[in-house]
Amino acid sequence: MPTCVAFLRAINLGATRKFPKDDLRRVTEEAGFDDVATYINTGNVRLTTRMRSTDKVATTLEYAYAADRGFAVPTVVLTLPELAQVAADAEEIGAGHEGTRYVSLLRTEPTPEAVAALEALSGDGETVAVRGRGAHLLVGDQAHTARLSNATVEKRLGVVATNRNVNVVRTLAQRWG
Repeated sequence: MPTCVAFLRAINLGATRKFPKDDLRRVTEEAGFDDVATYINTGNVRLTTRMRSTDKVATTLEYAYAADRGFAVPTVVLTLPELAQVAADAEEIGAGHEGTRYVSLLRTEPTPEAVAALEALSGDGETVAVRGRGAHLLVGDQAHTARLSNATVEKRLGVVATNRNVNVVRTLAQRWG
């Protein structure tokens, strides 16, 4: 059975939208997935499935998570080879960058026109480069004040996305790849 990694957007960020790891594992298993494991409390879930479509996996998880939590949980699912490629791209794109590096993981591949529009926003010490299912954000040390953000990525590309620090992406590719 294929192994995938699900990345949940906007959980455990403050007093609302709580989804503890134990509950996340339970709901994922109850939704019919096997070999479920989580990494840190930001919504990273490894699972195995008989489903072949990552979009179908994401939709199934979103339905189960919303039913359990009472709020929508946008979810991006990557296969292990896709995760490995995003991690490799992050290393290549970010080589030599001294600031903060993030990857917005994309639910689907965006159109070339949308990619060009997003990448045109690079400048003033910030860079965005899209490869496959990853939008790589290179920003300064004060990431919270950056112009380029996951919200910008979603708006410009027109796809669901969730953001992770490049260290988390690298660790997950090594740990679960």
